[in-house]
Amino acid sequence: MASFGKKIAALRKELKLSQTDLAKQLSTSVSVISRYERDEMTPSIDVAKKLAAILNTTVGYLLDESGQESVLKDPDMLKRLNDIAKMEKEDKNHILYAIDGLIKSVKLKNIAAL
Repeated sequence: MASFGKKIAALRKELKLSQTDLAKQLSTSVSVISRYERDEMTPSIDVAKKLAAILNTTVGYLLDESGQESVLKDPDMLKRLNDIAKMEKEDKNHILYAIDGLIKSVKLKNIAAL
């Protein structure tokens, strides 16, 4: 499981941002970004929110709140899950049933490809 700093560094690199680029977007110094990435310093909640937005992820992913890194890394997936969670039980069950069918289909396709 990657640390907060390692996740920041990895996401920054995925977006092809230098520490200087990230520092400018965050209105801070390169040395602060470097210290975050080395886990020598942790940002405030407000700064963590800004970091998550710049890095196109969620604070939950950066903090590894659930252990489900890949789900929390993707803000679009998290939004969908939150939308489903707010639905009435019957609607939620219909959507989950459809999703389960699609997942099963993809898994079977992948098995057949082996």
